[in-house]
Amino acid sequence: MSETNSAASAAEVAAPHRYTAALAAEIEARWQDFWDAEGTYEAPNPTGDLAGDPAVVARPKKFIMDMFPYPSGAGLHVGHPLGYIATDVYARHQRMTGHNVLHTLGFDAFGLPAEQHAIATGVHPRVSTEDAMSNMKRQLRRLGLGHDQRRSIATIDPAYYKWTQWIFLQIFNSWYDTEAGRARPITELVAQFESGERAVPGETRGWGELSVTERAEVLGGYRLAYSSDAPVNWSPGLGTVLANEEVTADGRSERGNFPVFKANLRQWNMRITSYADRLLADLDALDWPEAIKLQQRNWIGRSEGARVDFAVEGHDDARITVFTTRPDTLFGATYMVLAPEHGLIDAILPAEWPQGVKEAWTNGAATPAEAVSAYRKQAQTKSDVERQTEHKNKTGVFSGAYAVNPVTGTRIPVFVADYVLMGYGTGAIMAVPGQDERDWEFAEAFGLPIVRTVQPPEGWEGEAFTGQGPAVNSSNDEISLDGLEVAEAKSRIIQWLTERGIGEGTVNFRLRDWLFSRQRYWGEPFPIVYDEDGVAHALPESMLPLELPEVDDYSPRTFDPDDADSRPETPLSRNEDWVQVTLDLGDGPRRYRRETNTMPNWAGSCWYELRYLDPHNDAQLVDPAVEQYWMGPREGMPHGGVDLYVGGAEHAVLHLLYARFWSKVLFDLGHISSPEPFHKLFNQGMIQAYVYRDARGFPVPATEVEEREDGTFVHAGEPVKRELGKMGKSLKNAVTPDEIAAEYGADTLRLYEMAMGPLDVSRPWDTRAVVGQYRLLQRLWRNIVDESTGEVTVVDDAADEAALRALHKAIDGAGQDLAGLRFNTAIAKITELNNHLTKVGGPLSRPVAEALVLLIAPLAPHIAEELWRKLGHQDSVVHQDFPVADPAYVVDESVTCVVQIKGKIKARLEVAPSISDAELEALALADPAVVAALGGAGIRKVIARAPKLVNIVPA
Repeated sequence: MSETNSAASAAEVAAPHRYTAALAAEIEARWQDFWDAEGTYEAPNPTGDLAGDPAVVARPKKFIMDMFPYPSGAGLHVGHPLGYIATDVYARHQRMTGHNVLHTLGFDAFGLPAEQHAIATGVHPRVSTEDAMSNMKRQLRRLGLGHDQRRSIATIDPAYYKWTQWIFLQIFNSWYDTEAGRARPITELVAQFESGERAVPGETRGWGELSVTERAEVLGGYRLAYSSDAPVNWSPGLGTVLANEEVTADGRSERGNFPVFKANLRQWNMRITSYADRLLADLDALDWPEAIKLQQRNWIGRSEGARVDFAVEGHDDARITVFTTRPDTLFGATYMVLAPEHGLIDAILPAEWPQGVKEAWTNGAATPAEAVSAYRKQAQTKSDVERQTEHKNKTGVFSGAYAVNPVTGTRIPVFVADYVLMGYGTGAIMAVPGQDERDWEFAEAFGLPIVRTVQPPEGWEGEAFTGQGPAVNSSNDEISLDGLEVAEAKSRIIQWLTERGIGEGTVNFRLRDWLFSRQRYWGEPFPIVYDEDGVAHALPESMLPLELPEVDDYSPRTFDPDDADSRPETPLSRNEDWVQVTLDLGDGPRRYRRETNTMPNWAGSCWYELRYLDPHNDAQLVDPAVEQYWMGPREGMPHGGVDLYVGGAEHAVLHLLYARFWSKVLFDLGHISSPEPFHKLFNQGMIQAYVYRDARGFPVPATEVEEREDGTFVHAGEPVKRELGKMGKSLKNAVTPDEIAAEYGADTLRLYEMAMGPLDVSRPWDTRAVVGQYRLLQRLWRNIVDESTGEVTVVDDAADEAALRALHKAIDGAGQDLAGLRFNTAIAKITELNNHLTKVGGPLSRPVAEALVLLIAPLAPHIAEELWRKLGHQDSVVHQDFPVADPAYVVDESVTCVVQIKGKIKARLEVAPSISDAELEALALADPAVVAALGGAGIRKVIARAPKLVNIVPA
C-alpha cells in the first residue's frame, strides 16, 4: 500500500463520517431514489391527468427548457451537461422563490446519425437509439437533475409523432391569406373559388370546370406545405437531399463530407416565406441575445426595391423579371444574368450563335445549348456559398439571347452565370457594373459596357461605386433622374415603371421555402398518399399515427459520391406492401401509393415544448387551458412562450426559425395562444479541452500525456503539440461525468461546471481544478457534522453580528446571481461565507447553518438534502423558501473611504455608507493628515464619490 493510500485510510479511521467520494455516492443515490419515489419535481397542470394541488397551480409559474439532446451512442462527456446543470440550478432556485416550475427533458431521436450508425453496425436504429437513450438517462439521473419524469418524451414514440404528422397536415391543409395576415384552412380558399369570390389564377374557366388534378395544382400554389420540382442539394454519397444549411461552404455534406450537387427533384416544402415579415417583426419583443436576432434578420434578409420586367428579343411571350434594390440604376443595366437553374433559359436559347459573337462568351461551344449545358454541369459542383464568394474570377456563358432595357431601349446580352442564385430574388439580375462590384468584375472579364448612373465623390479612383450620390446618365425622352438623390430617384423610376405595367415597388426576402423531404428511413413518415393520378391526399386523423414500418434494409441507395446524374431511391420505396395500400378516405376503398420520403430531423423539435405541457393527451395536440397556463401571453411577454430556453448558439437559424414558423401557423389556426415558442433565450458557452497531437497530427490520449518542466508535452516519450479545442471521443480528450462523479461526487461536478466562469463563455476543462469545489463541500459538511461521530454540531444560540452580516450579504448577492444565471459569482459568495464561518470556528448557530444549507441547495442538492435531514427536518429541501436577506445586515455599518492628493493616498476615513458627497468632501478636507499633506496650498478641485473616494487636486 502506498504512503498516500495509507494516509487516506488512517484519515478515514480517524474521521469515519468525513465527506468523501464514497459517502457522496451513497448520499446521492439515496436522494435520487427518494425524489423519484416522492415525485418531488412533478409540476402540476391546472387541469387534465397531470393536474395537482391548486395552491401550487396558483403560484407564479416558470417553464424552463433545455434544447433537445440527441441520444448519442457514445454517451455524455462533461461538456454536454453544462446547460442541463445550469437550467437545473435555475429551476431549483425558482421553486424556492415560490414558483410552480415545469422542467423536464426528452430526446430528439430521429435523424441521420442513428441511421448511419445502424448502417455501419447492422444494429437497427431503433435498438441503438433506445440503448443510447437509456444510457443518457442513467448519466443524467446521476447528476441529480430535477426533471418531471412524467413529461419526458422521445420523437420516435408513435404517440409523439402522431402529433408531428397531425401538425404537418394542419400546415398542408392551410394557406396564407395575405389580406388577413394569417393562415386559414384551405377549405375557406376552396369556398372562395367555388363562389367566384376569388378568381382562379391564370384561368378563364371557373373552379367547377377544372379537373381534380387541375384543382390540386391550383391549391398546391397556396398550401403552406406543398410538393414541387425544384433545384435541391443532392448528395449521392449519402443518398439523400440536404437543406442549404446542411451543406458546407465548400459544397460538401456537413455530415460525412460528401460532394453535393444541384439536382431538380420533386420534394416537399414548407412555405415559411409567407411568414417572413412576421418572423422579423416579432423578434423585437423576444428576450434573445442580439447576435442571434441579427443572424435571424440576416437569414430572412428583407430588402425593399422593385420588380422590373425585361422583354426578350424575338420572344413576345417571354419576360425576364428581376428584383433590384436599386431601380434608380436601371439606366446602367448593360447585360443580364440568369442563374444556371432558371426555368426560362431553355425557352430563349437560339439554335445558333448570333453573328459576330465574341469567342470568350461561348466557352468554345458550337451552339448556345451546348455551352449552357456544359456550364450547368460545372455549376452543379459548387455550393451556394462558393458561388457567391467575392473573387475576381467570374465565370459564365452567353445564352445567345438578348433582352431589352426598358428605359434605354438598348438590346443587352443575357448571360448564364453561377454568381446568381435561384434561391434569391427571381434567379435573374439586371447587371449594373458601374454600381456593383461583382457586376464590374464580370463586365471586365467578358468585355461588357460599363455605364455609371451614380456620381462618385470627387477624386474617386475606384471601380464600381456602391455608395450614395446624385443620379447621372439616367434620362430618356419620358423621364430624367439626373441630379436626384437615391431615395427620390428610386421613387420616380418605380412610379414610371408602374404606370407602364413593366414593374412595381416590392419587398424581397433572402429566406427560401423550407425543404422538408429526406430520402431516409429513420424519420417520421409523411401522412400523405397519392391516387392513380398522382394527386396528394391527407390521411384522416383517425389513421394517425402512420407508423414507420420495421424493415430489414434501412439503407438508402447510395451512389458514387461524384455521380451528379444519380437520383434518390428511398429505403421505404422498397417496402412494396407498405407503399401500395387500399384505403377508404371517405369515397370508398381505393388504391393509393404512400409517400416514401420521410420528414427531416427538425420536424420533431419544432413543437416539443407543447408536448411537455400535456404529454399523455391522445385526443388533442395540447389542452388549451394547459397551454395558456404555461405559455400564454402575459405581462412583459406579449407573444408568450417558454420562460427560459437554454442551448447552443449553433441553432440560431435552423431550429429556432422553424419552431417559430410552426408556432405561428398553429396560433393562426387557433390551436395555441402563443405565436412564439421561446420568450427568453440563453446561449451557454462550450466546455473545451486540450487536444494533444503527435507529429502526424493525430490525437493521442490526453490522460497519457506528461508535461515537462520546460512546459512541453510528451506521449510515449515523443513530443506532442497541445491545442485548445472541442472535447470528444475522436479527439481522445473526453472526460465522462461518470468518472468525475465516481472520484468526487455529482455535487462536486455540478459546482465545478457552474464555477468555471460566466455561463455564456466557453472555458477549458481542468480535472485538477475540480478538487477545489470538492473541498468546499467538505468544509461545508464539517461546519455542520462531526466527522468522528456523524452528529450535527450546531447550537441553538443566537449568531454573532459578524456571522449575520456575512450570511445576509451572501444571501443577498447569491440570490440575485442565481436569478440572473450568474452561477459562478453565486458560488464565489457562498464559498466566501463558508470560509468565513470555518475561519471563525466553533459550532454554527442553527439559523446560520440552515440558511447556509438552503443557499447551496440549488447548486448541490444532494448534500443539501442530507444536511437538511440531519438538521432535523423531514420535508425535502427542494420546496423550502430561499433565504431572504435582512437589509439591516446587508448594508455595512461603515465603509473605508480613500482620500487621494495628486493620485496618492493620504488618508483613510471610516464613514457611513449613506454619507453624501458634500459631507464626505467636508470630512476629508478637515482630516489632519490631509491638511498636513496640503501644506497650506490652495485647492483647485475636489472630486467626491461617496462613500469610497475623495480626490483632491491642489491649485
